[in-house]
Amino acid sequence: MISIQSLRLILILSIASMATGLTLAQTASISSRYTASPASTDGIGKRYMDREISGVMGWQGAPWLERQEREREERTDLLLKALALKPGMVVADIGAGTGYLTRRMAPAVLPGGKILAVDVQPEMVRMLENSIKSTGQTNIEARLSSFDDVKLPASSVDLAVMVDVYHELAFPYEVMTSVMKSLKTGGRMVFVEYKAEDPKVPIKPLHKMSEAQIRKEAEVFALDWERTVSTLPWQHVVIFRKRN
Repeated sequence: MISIQSLRLILILSIASMATGLTLAQTASISSRYTASPASTDGIGKRYMDREISGVMGWQGAPWLERQEREREERTDLLLKALALKPGMVVADIGAGTGYLTRRMAPAVLPGGKILAVDVQPEMVRMLENSIKSTGQTNIEARLSSFDDVKLPASSVDLAVMVDVYHELAFPYEVMTSVMKSLKTGGRMVFVEYKAEDPKVPIKPLHKMSEAQIRKEAEVFALDWERTVSTLPWQHVVIFRKRN
């Protein structure tokens, strides 16, 4: 018997499908992947693989992404080292926001490489475009994605990275499916998330993820865990490689 909560989610998804072009069969598949629950303070009332999906930090929170303390608090220099960027690489910064990491990765893939800075919020994409103009970094492309598709060419990306983004995806399975299509065989998928294991990290619980949860959700796909970098003060960097 279908629960009232499941019926509620199916109804919500069916209404959404009218606007997104999803078929009823696709909607049924989506509803079997996710479950509805009472929304917590920072959540959306939708669960995936035993966790509640968090709400999105909107474009209004852009100053937080560009705060002066970020380098010291998060040690972006250690993250860049962990990414092992090389000239000629095509890197997808998924949920790029204002382009804080995008701008710092761009020089490392020159000559010949580029950063595809992807975000679902048009306001963020406009900020990205303005940032690109102000810095003159010609190897950055700002792109608008949809809530369930990163909209990148197939087999075009050497490395995809999500920094404090994955836990906010309303449709994580669908987004990851599209990311997997964009990754080249042997390409790397990198999740950077605030450490749920560390209560001292001053971030709301739903905006953290444990390494175990990240690996659990990533391993649904053709991804092999490669390593986890835990030297950043607040975040862990969990690195996977797309298998043959």
